Amino acid sequence: MSEESATFAINGHNLDMSVMNGSVGPKVIDVRKLYAQTGMFTYDPGFTSTASCESKITYIDGDQGVLLYRGYQIQDLAEHANFMEVCYLLLFGDLPTSEQKKKFIHDVTYHTMIHEQLKTFFNGFRRDAHPMAIMVGVVGALAAFYHDSTDINDPHQRLIASYRLIAKMPTIAAMAYKYSIGQPFVYPRNDLTYAANFLQMTFGVPCEEYEVNPTLERAMDRIFTLHADHEQNASTSTVRLAGSSGANPFACIAAGIACLWGPAHGGANEACLKMLQEIGTVDKIPEFVARAKDKDDPFRLMGFGHRVYKNFDPRAKVMRQSAHEVLGELGVDDPLLDVAMELERIALEDEYFVEKKLYPNVDFYSGIILKAMGFPTTMFTVLFALARTVGWISQWNEMIEDPLQKIGRPRQLYTGPTVREFKPIMQR
Repeated sequence: MSEESATFAINGHNLDMSVMNGSVGPKVIDVRKLYAQTGMFTYDPGFTSTASCESKITYIDGDQGVLLYRGYQIQDLAEHANFMEVCYLLLFGDLPTSEQKKKFIHDVTYHTMIHEQLKTFFNGFRRDAHPMAIMVGVVGALAAFYHDSTDINDPHQRLIASYRLIAKMPTIAAMAYKYSIGQPFVYPRNDLTYAANFLQMTFGVPCEEYEVNPTLERAMDRIFTLHADHEQNASTSTVRLAGSSGANPFACIAAGIACLWGPAHGGANEACLKMLQEIGTVDKIPEFVARAKDKDDPFRLMGFGHRVYKNFDPRAKVMRQSAHEVLGELGVDDPLLDVAMELERIALEDEYFVEKKLYPNVDFYSGIILKAMGFPTTMFTVLFALARTVGWISQWNEMIEDPLQKIGRPRQLYTGPTVREFKPIMQR
């Protein structure tokens, strides 16, 4: 706690509020006693200037383009660690030793299969159901099958629930894809890595052996790492808010998936790819850039700028490298990549984009990679949810263990009618 204080002059009275310091980042003013002492609330739509919790997991400096998981730079983790090491880091606070990693992988892998009766659950959905709709329903239904890990007050049950969610999410995601294309479900293989197992469940078929391409496996692993957590974003805040009521972890993660589905959040990479397809070829870029600059034109360039980052998204730099590796490995001559590269050049040089700090973000490249790997656009957000599960569950665990945690209860500025006299229906 800092010895600094902030002084508010309210109705002729001075009110001192303490200032709190984090280990890095902006200081915060403690307004918890504001209502009790003044009868007033703060007004902050979107909570963009409000710290909703104290956390030790992820830190973002949007102005400098920095993303840290437990103090480690995202570039270093994407380059030198694999996703399971990142999962361990987010859950437990430190990178694992070789023995800890081996045990962690074993403990998580033990839970990759889902209850057989859950397979029949998929048959209740229409064949053309969006995979995210299936994800919300199936993940929420896990609480009906795993009663032995829903007691949030038992640390062991919380740990088992965490392992189950991390392990089963690839299985459920792959099943959602298989269901949408009419192919049989493929069981997990525990001899494969996390990323390789997901790829074989998604693209493998029972009638022939599926060989995982190492380049695609590495790219998939990087995508998972880059999306694993991102501080108190909309879906993470949703998980924390749902969890603050004491809801079971499966319900909380289902709530996070539902929030992630929104096009302004997890659906951004899908929207970005659709935009690139709309542009089509490099020669049409000037036309669309001009439209993007026109305030009266509803067209917007997707994949540029970020709610938090006012610099180059550090995840985008890693994703750009992966995009070239994947397309080079597959021999894909994709005109969309040419469009993307030219748009990137313009965004980094054009005065309009530079002034507004509209740098390419992670969604700009991830959609191209996933398309090249064979994923339909409807699966893009599903992959985001799969990767973000470990972040959600880490944040949820931290919230449960926080002694200052209270049930979420935002206040409002009421602008509706005051007390009105009720009139019988014949007098209205």
